[in-house]
Amino acid sequence: MTIDELIALAKAHGYQALCMRASQAGIQTPIDKVLELSKKILEAGMRVSMVTGDFAVPINGEEGPEGLRNITPYLDLTENLGADLIRVCMKKPEDIVWAQRASDEAAERGIRLAHQSHNASLFETVEESLQVLKAIARANFGIIYEPANWMVVDEDYGPRTIERLGGSIFNVYVQNHRLNPNAEDSLETWVKGMVGVDHIGLWESEGVDCSAVFDGLNAINYKGFVTVHQSFQGVMSVTDSVRRSADYLRSVMNPAKSESK
Repeated sequence: MTIDELIALAKAHGYQALCMRASQAGIQTPIDKVLELSKKILEAGMRVSMVTGDFAVPINGEEGPEGLRNITPYLDLTENLGADLIRVCMKKPEDIVWAQRASDEAAERGIRLAHQSHNASLFETVEESLQVLKAIARANFGIIYEPANWMVVDEDYGPRTIERLGGSIFNVYVQNHRLNPNAEDSLETWVKGMVGVDHIGLWESEGVDCSAVFDGLNAINYKGFVTVHQSFQGVMSVTDSVRRSADYLRSVMNPAKSESK
């Protein structure tokens, strides 16, 4: 999609922000194009909720943490997009010191860093996530809470875990899976190997308990963004998934009325 198509689709279904990926604008994008894109989003009455500045971070491979070693281009991109949150990747304990250094540089510019509760990373389990957050020990470094990834490895993702994370939750990603050992798709995990999953709607009952998730978020008075992080390729059209996800999220967010992507 072009940015104009993406903005129009999001606006049509009541989204308030876009989570920016490098496929639209990243550290490789010329600054004039970044500023033009940022202007279009702002003029549409929206904002950028978070920036993923390269392709390596969401791929979650060995190159994912490289951005922590030179965070300056990511900070520049984030400022030019009018955002204050960057998604990062960490794979090994030695990435912790680089996360500290990157956080310190980001703090000078009022920008936060966050890592998704992602399989095959230092944030694959709840306990390890809490340990890494404690080790980094920076107020502007937090977590992108994504319950489906923790569900896949049998971690408790509900209200008790949300309470333990508390103010460390900087962003919320929502997607949904049904565990299926015979599924065509699978997720790589460190604790359970390859796990077969079917991609299902947020509104379906065979995966994440979204009602429990929002009970927990409401209990800690979470006021940040909730990002629809869902792939339905081969299942339904993009427009249908955008519409149905938004309608469902509005129903489970109340009465807290959290902001949605």
